Amino acid sequence: MKKIIIAIALIATVTVAQSQNKITIKGSDTVLPLSQKEAETFMKTNKSSSITVVGGGSGVGISALIDGTTDIGMSSRPIKMDERLKLQEAGRAYKEVKIAFDALAVIVNSSNKASKLTREQLEGIYTGKIKNWKEVGGDDMQIVVYARETSSGTYEFFKEHVMNRKNYASTCLNMPATGAIVQSVSQTKGAIGYVGVAYLDKSVKDVAVSYDKGKTYIEASVANAKNKTYPIVRPLFYYYPTAKEKMVKPFVDYVLSAEGQKVVEQVGYIPLN
Repeated sequence: MKKIIIAIALIATVTVAQSQNKITIKGSDTVLPLSQKEAETFMKTNKSSSITVVGGGSGVGISALIDGTTDIGMSSRPIKMDERLKLQEAGRAYKEVKIAFDALAVIVNSSNKASKLTREQLEGIYTGKIKNWKEVGGDDMQIVVYARETSSGTYEFFKEHVMNRKNYASTCLNMPATGAIVQSVSQTKGAIGYVGVAYLDKSVKDVAVSYDKGKTYIEASVANAKNKTYPIVRPLFYYYPTAKEKMVKPFVDYVLSAEGQKVVEQVGYIPLN
């Protein structure tokens, strides 16, 4: 009987040890490619660890943190006051960790001859005041506006820092993922959208942006974000429950390490230092 009890105890111990190495990360589509690559490189040297990374938006990540259905919530925006209160009500103490920075690029269809826009023009386009590309140096063509869905941290960051907190136009098409914006803009001649620089590819064209009313226009790039000349840059965050700190900290520490920050740059984001 003793042998059976000891055997059961050993099995239970192994099961617990294995479950402690299983980490779920949910949230921001912006942070998704970075977390996937960080998890991949971390697991190469930490064979007992199993990390699952799922997107869906910053709001999804924070909600999962509140519900207790994720170990780490990814976010491209700071946590909101109402989310803080919900975590408090749920009795979930948490920690915020800044893991990298991201430059937000404005993209248009590759056939569009417009190549630069001021912040004021972007505000006009996204609020619906500017409806035709001929108003901003392009062809006589209707502007088709794409944005992320409302649960996205990118949606909120763009509204606050580019649109000067104005409301999006009712004609704005909200997309469920960043990849969907790239695809839609690449297939629609009059389209405009915004994505993290890590999502830029040859299927779309990124436009230079001016934050000094047209005096200087800067292209979105890691280099321009690092030298602080590109104006649309934001921090990226991990949020995790303090109750799970022992489990997630080795991975979080890896992301913050010199090796992890090299991955940040390799994937197309801006390292912390």
